[in-house]
Amino acid sequence: MEVGSREVCKAAIQIALTDSREEEIEMKAKNKENGILSVAVDFGSDFGSAVPKVLERAVVAAKRENVISSTHAEEGAVAGAAHEAIQQIVDKCVGLNLGGKIGIARHGSHIGVCVFFAIGLLNLNDVAIGMGHRVV
Repeated sequence: MEVGSREVCKAAIQIALTDSREEEIEMKAKNKENGILSVAVDFGSDFGSAVPKVLERAVVAAKRENVISSTHAEEGAVAGAAHEAIQQIVDKCVGLNLGGKIGIARHGSHIGVCVFFAIGLLNLNDVAIGMGHRVV
């Protein structure tokens, strides 16, 4: 199977949609069999402080799991893709709370970041997904 941007982004979405830590581990192993490195990290915050926290969490998780190295270009690619993903859902989020998962996947030069969030107040939630891609 040839792996390109579509497959990397699909892997980021799938790992962001996992329901448990065990399912994440299984998805990481499945992705690795296809040559795709991946990681997911939970997230929750009010939207006012969310953007820098999402960017930081994405970069730290990707470095911790060796999806990226500690180079400026690779950290910037993850941060840029995460920012793009957040920008896609920003209109739904202003003034509300976010909770969900960030999924990150990489194969070669392709990096995909997916944000999958419940957005709302108390139990009155909407659901949104944003996807960003960068090449490094």
